Amino acid sequence: MAEPTADQATVVAEVIAAADHITAVFGAFNRDAYFACFAPEATFMFHTTDRLLGSRGEYETEWASWIESGFSVLSCSSHDQRVDMIADDVAVFTHRVLTTVRDAEGDHDLVERETIVMRRGAGGAWLGVHEHLSPAPA
Repeated sequence: MAEPTADQATVVAEVIAAADHITAVFGAFNRDAYFACFAPEATFMFHTTDRLLGSRGEYETEWASWIESGFSVLSCSSHDQRVDMIADDVAVFTHRVLTTVRDAEGDHDLVERETIVMRRGAGGAWLGVHEHLSPAPA
């Protein structure tokens, strides 16, 4: 595989920075900053839900139901990051996520794998347009 050009390396670094921001604001349980990282039309597939969440608004509604049941995020970290550029303005970011959450039953450490498809918006910011989360194999 050829070494990335300086322009490609810059774009990959931008995608990683955007993904790191998503992880940081999720880990800080900053709802507004977290949802601002996703386009309104973004879709979400989580192993903890029984369906595809078809928009950011639908995910926000699901999130609110989690909060009502006692859910909160205590920390989140990203590992084994990879970026695959699909086009100049579309990237697939994958990583392993270590998250500590709290729910009505107590604190839980989660080890999951996540894919976020990102698109560069009109203002140049990278926004998630699809997120898929699955448990990491034991």
